[in-house]
Amino acid sequence: MDLSRYAELFLTESREHLSAINHLLLELERTPGASEPLDAIFRAVHTIKGMSATMGYGPVAELTHELESLLDRVRRGESRISAPLLDVSFATADALESAIDLAVAGRIDEIEVTQLLGRLRALASDKPARAKANGKKRRATSDNGEAGMLVRVRLAPDTQLSGVRAYLVVKRAETLGTVHSLSPSIEALQAGDFDRKFSLRLNTHEPAGAVEAALRSVGDVESVSAMSGSEENQTTPPNPDLHVDPVGEALPREALRQQQHIRIELRRLDTLMNLIGELMITRGRLVETAAAAGDLAVTEAVSEASRLISQLQDEIMMSRMVPVHHVFDRFPRLVRDAARSLGKNVEFAMSGKEIELDRSMLDEIGDPIVHLLRNAVDHGFETPAEREAAGKPAFGKLTLSAARERSSVTVRVSDDGRGIDRVRVLAKAREQGFVTDAAKTELTDEELIRMIARPGFSTKDQVTDLSGRGVGIDAVYSRVRALGGSVEIKTAAGQGTTTILRLPITLAIIRALLARVHDEVYAIPLTHVQETVALTPSHLKTVRGQEVLLMRGDVLPLVRMRTLASQPVAQDGTAHVIVLELGERRMGLVVDELSGQQDIVVKHFDAVRGGAALFSGATILSDGSPSLIVDVGSLL
Repeated sequence: MDLSRYAELFLTESREHLSAINHLLLELERTPGASEPLDAIFRAVHTIKGMSATMGYGPVAELTHELESLLDRVRRGESRISAPLLDVSFATADALESAIDLAVAGRIDEIEVTQLLGRLRALASDKPARAKANGKKRRATSDNGEAGMLVRVRLAPDTQLSGVRAYLVVKRAETLGTVHSLSPSIEALQAGDFDRKFSLRLNTHEPAGAVEAALRSVGDVESVSAMSGSEENQTTPPNPDLHVDPVGEALPREALRQQQHIRIELRRLDTLMNLIGELMITRGRLVETAAAAGDLAVTEAVSEASRLISQLQDEIMMSRMVPVHHVFDRFPRLVRDAARSLGKNVEFAMSGKEIELDRSMLDEIGDPIVHLLRNAVDHGFETPAEREAAGKPAFGKLTLSAARERSSVTVRVSDDGRGIDRVRVLAKAREQGFVTDAAKTELTDEELIRMIARPGFSTKDQVTDLSGRGVGIDAVYSRVRALGGSVEIKTAAGQGTTTILRLPITLAIIRALLARVHDEVYAIPLTHVQETVALTPSHLKTVRGQEVLLMRGDVLPLVRMRTLASQPVAQDGTAHVIVLELGERRMGLVVDELSGQQDIVVKHFDAVRGGAALFSGATILSDGSPSLIVDVGSLL
């Protein structure tokens, strides 16, 4: 059977298992005596081993086999959790990730794991720990001996490539004993010529529960039942209306239908999103045409079509939403490794992992968060001795959180370290030629962000693997701005730093307020619009040569869009103020006319690196005219 076409499926599932392994290893490091994470790691490693052996990826199977053997010694009480064992386990997880990528790419010959295999075997060959005389063996022995066990398997209704999935289940069973009969035949299974159900006879010493758990670990398995010959005669037929999930709870079939899902290539969702974007533009034209025609029947038909298009848009956008834990879950390992390499004690916590973002947006924010976490560990936290001298807890606290705010998502990275040294930043800025004002003694928050976001700027005197090249905050700032988001930094000397990323939920479609200035129409993301007011002389005041807006006792900075966009100065006439907000910051933007609201399809372009670009992207309006999208983050 040619399994090469299943390589992508193997890659996806292996990555999921490796992510779980890293998370569980961290848990095991915190609680070395816990059996649950150890058992879960063992099952994940065993699953990768079985899949890689089936795919013919020998080096991957060999590496997982040696790690599995080492973990099994711990499960049996012959070894104990130790720093060397955890280190080699983490190293093996890293090596597996690289080896699997190479194997799937057809470059198995490039996989080099000899040294790591030696480390694993050396640890496994250490003298076993003395077991307690009255201790029970960890693994139970089946009463069946080598008696045949009947195993019935049902695959999940939404299983793709059911033939290869059934084949993997059979291969997994062969690791537990000897499979001596199969119904339907292996040929029928490989061809997918079966109704998701098959059975096999297995000679094994394993108990039924262990067999069921092992086969369920393959994935896409709805249910497994294993019983000895004697149990077969005493067992009533299973209720066809019930399903047993991996933790043994009976679920009605109606509940199962609600849980069904399938894998879809992101490319297909991108295509759907592009098509719905074009459909929205066409909808806008239809609405305008129907209004101009004045035909009631046409207007009603267009209104109904518009409602259906909006519903379709919502459904497609929801199908692209993914919880942020898909990115967040790899960060505990990153923080742990960075802290260890720098000799710092860091306690890392995450919250809001259930918050959802568009998949494309989620893929883009990973690197910016990596930069922020590394900067916090390297720049932000003091050494243990420095923290003790400052009267701080031995372990620094680093938190990563996500939260929904109106139609955007806020990601915060906070530490309780030393904070950003504004004096040092100013000194480095002078040294690198970014500041020439000799009288300046301190940077404001806005100046601080602009300074540390400059390409090549760094306060580190030495370059390390983690920082010092001056690309960290610059990369964060540029990437987030290109996504239509904003960056805010709050810092206090000796107390720590919080970096706030505000991101649109989706990259593709947003609701915008349209504003006309001279003969141009600009789009302003509605998520940043607090209110609009007609501009009157009573609203205006000049402070130190700068126009400001008086709003119910508040004084807000004021800018004119004509000035920003280099449009001719307006003659006397009506004007409107759009009050923009971003976090705790607000300002007034003066435009000539408000032209209503519209859902727009966003076409982003890169922000100027280190600069303050006025526009973050462009769109086509319902009348077919182009419009630039104002970058509110650069204004505020």
